[in-house]
Amino acid sequence: MARLIPLLAIAFCVYVWLKARKNTASPDDASGAAPSASRKRRSRKSDPARAAAELGFVPADALDTAHAAAPDPHDEEVRATVRAGNWQAGADFLAGAGRDWQERYRRAGVLQDEAAADDTWLLAWRTAQPKDGGAALVHAGALISVAADIRGAKQAKYTTQEQFAGFHRMMAQARVACHEAQELAGDDPCPYIAEISCALGLGYGHDDFRALWAEIEKRDAHHLAAHTSALQYWCRKWRGSHELAERFAREAAAKGAPGRLLSFLPLYAAFEQETAEQDVDPDVFYKSPELIAAVDACLIDVAAAAEAAPGDRRIVHVRHLLAWLLYWQDRYEEAVEQFRAVDGHIDSAPWTYSGDPKKRYVQARDFSAAQVLAAGGN
Repeated sequence: MARLIPLLAIAFCVYVWLKARKNTASPDDASGAAPSASRKRRSRKSDPARAAAELGFVPADALDTAHAAAPDPHDEEVRATVRAGNWQAGADFLAGAGRDWQERYRRAGVLQDEAAADDTWLLAWRTAQPKDGGAALVHAGALISVAADIRGAKQAKYTTQEQFAGFHRMMAQARVACHEAQELAGDDPCPYIAEISCALGLGYGHDDFRALWAEIEKRDAHHLAAHTSALQYWCRKWRGSHELAERFAREAAAKGAPGRLLSFLPLYAAFEQETAEQDVDPDVFYKSPELIAAVDACLIDVAAAAEAAPGDRRIVHVRHLLAWLLYWQDRYEEAVEQFRAVDGHIDSAPWTYSGDPKKRYVQARDFSAAQVLAAGGN
């Protein structure tokens, strides 16, 4: 199988059309709206790049655009080992997650990336252990990844009929593979979460999707990657609307205890709406009382998650989006705090929704840094 762009840690389904979203040149023109006069005046009075350097941020040319966070050495070791043909290392790696379904789903993503590039080791695993649910899960995910690679990341008008046909053929195979993995999964929600990508690509109706979601919820009602993927389904750009996405996000956040990170969903739903609506001014949109309160709730959630598990890699994606909303809400000290936590690695929304992710990130980060220094902060 051909090598493909690695999947995002949060969820595969964002990948397929993620980079086909609106190409924005800078944070200030992110929605097509003109920069506010006050933002222009402040940028003229400061030197954002110098401020970022003074605060110790990574230089723009050193930013890593291939990862959302520093690569995990254990992940990289396993990648190299299975690439060399040792399928047992992959099986042990996946089994090591135990019943932590969030971590199992993440590890399956690591393995499916490698299987999509070269599935020789996976075929050996499946031959040796044909009833292994882990191998079946990785196989299903690899087919989804290959389907995405066939289609490509360009907008529909730049995608050929042959690409679309190949994409749908591979997605149909992936759906069969998901169902096979589900039969072997017991109470593991991961093969059902993987099928959300099929729901997106093959256009499941609302009733069929709700039935799939019910299977996920009864196995893990708080799985963040599952909720993030499901939110994509309910967005207007896929099978829903802004209203359906916002309702799903709000209801999910309401059922999540601190540390579950489900408070991220209303922020993501708002970001998707702002990205899709060309006439929305983010300098106004993100300052609504509802979104200010949503950001406050998410900050509490992130603090609880970080205290409980400082190495939880899910937190990174939440921090990236928090930094963006805090920037637009003129909460620069809090934005800088989030930028400090993620700086160096920027392969995450909202930066990846821009035609120039590095430029978007640097302008938001450096502007925030300049405002903090201008106010006498550090």
